[in-house]
Amino acid sequence: MTAPLDVPDASVDPASTPAVAGSGAAAIQGRSLGQIAWMRLKRDKVAMAGALVVIFLILVAVFAPLIVGAFGQDPTQWNSDLIDSSTMAPKDGTGISGDHLFGLEPVNGRDIFSRVVYGARISLLIAFLATLLSVTIGTLMGVTAGYFGGLVDSIISKTMDVFLAFPLLVFAIALAGIVPDEAFGLTGDTLRVALLVFVIGFFNWPYIGRIVRGQTLSLREREFVDAARSLGARGPYIIFREMLPNLVAPILIYSTLLIPSNVLFEAALSFLGVGVRPPTPTWGGMLSDAVRFYTIPHFMFFPGMAIFVTVLAFNLFGDGLRDALDPKAR
Repeated sequence: MTAPLDVPDASVDPASTPAVAGSGAAAIQGRSLGQIAWMRLKRDKVAMAGALVVIFLILVAVFAPLIVGAFGQDPTQWNSDLIDSSTMAPKDGTGISGDHLFGLEPVNGRDIFSRVVYGARISLLIAFLATLLSVTIGTLMGVTAGYFGGLVDSIISKTMDVFLAFPLLVFAIALAGIVPDEAFGLTGDTLRVALLVFVIGFFNWPYIGRIVRGQTLSLREREFVDAARSLGARGPYIIFREMLPNLVAPILIYSTLLIPSNVLFEAALSFLGVGVRPPTPTWGGMLSDAVRFYTIPHFMFFPGMAIFVTVLAFNLFGDGLRDALDPKAR
């Protein structure tokens, strides 16, 4: 005879019945896309090292007055008594000491450490603000062109081509030469920073605009967009509530790769003398001053290394972030 099938007793509460899995088995919990990306990013030691350097640079820029107060001196203070009047170089060759960790500048004897630390504020501030402006304009224009298509796409795409063909460096040099010392209610360094943010950020938006446009062309054919459209959702709702959340990953990745490019562009403009004016310290301006004193290597080494480390750290972090957010990457 075969054993009868087990029939559950109706008097037993199903909620009090133990789970089928063995005792002590934990409930299976799913992971969000953000948690998966973070786990993958943590495994990339090079990207995490880049992220730590980026955080360190940001903290240096934010707390520059405290750092300089503890380890340096005012970046505009002259130390002519430590300069050899015949060679215009520091008397001991570099001027490196406990009071001047990176040495002294030729001619005026200003503290290089303090100027490098304060230079981080200018470079990172301009790079972040210019990137924010480029990302904002590029995202709006790219998603609009990709979603609506047709004439709108054609006009925006042709506008991108015009901006990409624009001689940005020549325009920046010309604009910096004609802008007066006071304009739009701004003066001094504030005016120069605003001018550089506008020039760098406004004319670089087509790069991210093309990326967002291409992603939007793919997203607008997806099922969730068709479902929202069939339920009566209008264009602005679909763009801001359905598409933009799915564009966060490529926008974030490109932003981290655009910041070091803007750091280099600001340094190039300062090197050419059209950036923030002296005596405000900038890395590019320090390199420009160091060209005349090529026999004093430490004067060029420290601002050059600051630019190199900053660009390298952002690029390493951006590459790791791209791999972490890419679902096809292993």
